Amino acid sequence: MIRSMTGFASDKGAFGSHSWTWELRSVNGKGLDMRLRVPEWLTGLEAALRAQLSKALSRGNVTLSLRLSRDETAPDIVLNEGAMEAALSALARAQDMAAAQGVTLAPSSAADLIAMKGMLDAGSDVDDPEPLVRQLTSEFPSLLAAFIEMRQAEGQALSTILDGQLTQVADLTVRAAELAEQRKDKMAEALRDNLARVLDNAQGAEPERVAQELALIAVKADITEEIDRLKAHVAAARELLSQDGAVGRKLDFLMQEFNREANTLCSKAQSADLTSVGLELKAVIDQMREQVQNVE
Repeated sequence: MIRSMTGFASDKGAFGSHSWTWELRSVNGKGLDMRLRVPEWLTGLEAALRAQLSKALSRGNVTLSLRLSRDETAPDIVLNEGAMEAALSALARAQDMAAAQGVTLAPSSAADLIAMKGMLDAGSDVDDPEPLVRQLTSEFPSLLAAFIEMRQAEGQALSTILDGQLTQVADLTVRAAELAEQRKDKMAEALRDNLARVLDNAQGAEPERVAQELALIAVKADITEEIDRLKAHVAAARELLSQDGAVGRKLDFLMQEFNREANTLCSKAQSADLTSVGLELKAVIDQMREQVQNVE
């Protein structure tokens, strides 16, 4: 079953004096791009979360946010004033340097600064973040499972849409083959008429040479190979849709091949009806390509 690159999941939890809210979301991406927003003082948490995400996902722009809060009834929290002064001084220098380059930095909140490692001194659960990190790490798989489940549901919907579009392509390919068969007699008659006119108006022309040239024109107008390749591409795409795992890149490549065959069919059409079918093919293929951009 294919998976979409679009997904969202959220969850809440608590441990000791802390409570938190998770948010995990993703959109389309060429590769796997992860942005994690977790408090820096939770040593080792980001690396553990990245490892789990990398193992479970293949593509998508993924954003994970962890918002952590502390119970007000917990022991008083002591601000590390030296660390805060150093952070404020560094922030002021950064703003001055950015201003000198004509760049405006987004304002930082007190919460951003307090979240930095070493800003707070309080009870044992702040002094030793390891138990909290273990708890957060152990709870994250349930959030990730819900996130993957949503991507799979989106993928199932995508699969249904793509299967319907592949059926349209298959039907149009059959129609193109029928029209190509119907035009054979007309093309043969036109070639014979052209050959007769050339021979009547060209002194010294070799009939065999003229016949070879006209035969070459007929071969160039033949769309049998394009029809066969379109049928093969439809079968290959359906096989990919039935597979598990990341198949988005392979499907995207197939869309390019579909489009190539439709373009060639149009260029060889020499028939208004066949050209119309070729243009319909191109329209459906473009729609498929848009959907495929969402497949992991």
